Amino acid sequence: MHNFIVLLLGEIERMKKYGILAASLALSLIWIGVLHFTEIQDVTAFFPFLIFIDTTSMAILLVGATMFYEKQEGTIKSLLVSPISKSDYILAKTCANILSNLETLAILYLYALFFKEININIIGLLGAVILISFFHSLIGFLLTYHSRDFTELLMGMVKYAFIFMVPVILEQTGLIKNLLAKKLLYLIPTKSSLTLLQATTRNFANWELFLSLLYLLLGSSLLFLFVRLKFDEYAVKGGGV
Repeated sequence: MHNFIVLLLGEIERMKKYGILAASLALSLIWIGVLHFTEIQDVTAFFPFLIFIDTTSMAILLVGATMFYEKQEGTIKSLLVSPISKSDYILAKTCANILSNLETLAILYLYALFFKEININIIGLLGAVILISFFHSLIGFLLTYHSRDFTELLMGMVKYAFIFMVPVILEQTGLIKNLLAKKLLYLIPTKSSLTLLQATTRNFANWELFLSLLYLLLGSSLLFLFVRLKFDEYAVKGGGV
């Protein structure tokens, strides 16, 4: 536990040093601009969708950014001979990501609370953001493992967004209306992510909530084991394929 806390604090300092927290804050201001200039006064229905885009994409990018900075500093291989466990290292990065996503959530929620109208289950929203951020941080690890540089990571994230996020967005905008196609979307993690976020503003069938929660919990467990298993291989290479 002591190692984990030290690593978490170090990760937060590293994010400050690399300007990652500043970039995250700047993005929060962009999201506030989106909320401000929308003509909708009650942003309850729109808010989960905005958090969905931020939590999935930023969780992936933040992990990749810090790991590529570590690669440039040559600290990846040293982890193999340090007393730090792989689990602590992975959890520290994912938890730092979660804190960053929660910071964005807090900023956007406070803005909506004071300048717009919003009616949302904030406790449920916090839980959903933590789980979704954890899951997609692990996705960020996998994409980083298979990327030579940050540009390649960005391309990997674009592919992930095209395959897993765009179909969900199309369904939300009403462009996907086929009932079978809508049900098949539950095979991808982004559908479960958005469902949990939207469940904080409106009712869903119990099976939808249970399936979404089970998907992300089991998926996170399996991803964590796989990320941990492949870490030594990544570290030996000094980062990247």
